[in-house]
Amino acid sequence: MTSILEVKDLQVIFSGFKALKGVSLEVGDREIVTIIGPNGAGKSTLLDAIVSKSPVASGNVYFQGKDITNKNPYEIARMGIGRKFQNPNVYNELTVFENILLALKGTHSILNSITAKLTQKKRDKIIDVLDRIGLLDDAATKVSSLSHGQKQWVEIGMVIAQDPTVVLLDEPTAGMTPEETYATGEIIKSLAQNHSVVAIEHDMEFVKQIAERIVVLHQGEKLAEGSVQEIQDNPQVIEVYLGREKIDEQVDIAA
Repeated sequence: MTSILEVKDLQVIFSGFKALKGVSLEVGDREIVTIIGPNGAGKSTLLDAIVSKSPVASGNVYFQGKDITNKNPYEIARMGIGRKFQNPNVYNELTVFENILLALKGTHSILNSITAKLTQKKRDKIIDVLDRIGLLDDAATKVSSLSHGQKQWVEIGMVIAQDPTVVLLDEPTAGMTPEETYATGEIIKSLAQNHSVVAIEHDMEFVKQIAERIVVLHQGEKLAEGSVQEIQDNPQVIEVYLGREKIDEQVDIAA
């Protein structure tokens, strides 16, 4: 596997507390890696460390072979790592089309973006993004009128409009209906045609829908890594999710 993103022995410390204790991770070209684990396992902290939102105490982050550890977040974004946070960060009073326009690579301000002449190349790019996130028919709709799930899709669109090589998604289905959750999975699988994807998620049905490889974190450390089946059959993972008394029952962790 050719690694696009590599994390080696990463430690993140907050006021003496080790949030990450030597975590390592590799992400291949156009691969979907899903990170799971109980609350407080260090999942969001890992994504924060990759994009320098949380400072790395020790260890390294490599992107396309270059050490990007603790570089400025804007530099990391420009290099090609896009990050979506848990809550939608969108412009509610603008249209879906305008939100994607603002996010286009090379766009610098709201005023310039909205008032500048829209080239055919930019228009085609926005239409392509809207089609990929399933909101082409809602291009002229104000984001404030959309459902929670659709707002999540707008932000995913804003991330991919920047042409990242790697897309980091933090609980992309949080608060969604089952129908929206499934649609989000299909969107993410389509993203992997052009991008590597790392997604944090709690919904195991969703994980099974998208994951090519799963990494399990627990108390700041990597507990397990493997395919969906390997993770479901792992006694340590079952114990962490369901409790020691249920290990012998061989309960599927997705149940």
